[in-house]
Amino acid sequence: MPLDIDRIQAICFDVDGTLSDTDDLWVNNFAKKFSFLKFISPQKDLRPFARWMVMVLESPGNLVYEIFDRIHLDDEVTGVFNWLAHHKTGRAPKHFWMVPQGMELIQYCHQRYPLSIVSARDDKSTLAFLRQFDIIDYFKSVITAQTCTYTKLFPDPILRAAQEKGIAPENCLMVGDTTVDIRAGKAAGAQTVGVLCGFGTEKELRRAGADLILNHTYELMTVLK
Repeated sequence: MPLDIDRIQAICFDVDGTLSDTDDLWVNNFAKKFSFLKFISPQKDLRPFARWMVMVLESPGNLVYEIFDRIHLDDEVTGVFNWLAHHKTGRAPKHFWMVPQGMELIQYCHQRYPLSIVSARDDKSTLAFLRQFDIIDYFKSVITAQTCTYTKLFPDPILRAAQEKGIAPENCLMVGDTTVDIRAGKAAGAQTVGVLCGFGTEKELRRAGADLILNHTYELMTVLK
């Protein structure tokens, strides 16, 4: 089903892989931490190997979730993740990367729609990301894994964001990079956009029911124009 632009009255953004360039940051950190292994690369550049490692680590997680989804145990798995999110402790990361043209995208969307963050991150690290780039004021609400009783893939965070903006959930657009984002959006009755610059694959996002799939988050500007 194609995206109905006229129906959109508000936008909800995921953070990791959608606004935060988590993949590239992990690749960069891996390459720095294991720089002593440069000898394994003919070009003395560990980044291609690091990117391969990140993809290897991401894929099993996506595969495991898809397997549980197929045998109808995804709600039970989500319940475990939900418990972990509410009991997460530790320090917030010290540094984040923004996705390419991320600031331009946020400013463009902010001029046209009320925006919300709907993240599976905890409060501390979500706010750390927003404060690092001084973008917290662009968002009407910030919904994290600790805001509602149930986090994504349950629809509760998106329903909460819609309620705080005074907009019907079906008039919201959920933008994210994983099946969890898409399924949460669909469960809430919202339209959904999947982006391939994060952790999900096109096959997974299509199967989850994304109304539109983009290679990069910034391409949403072109779509909304």
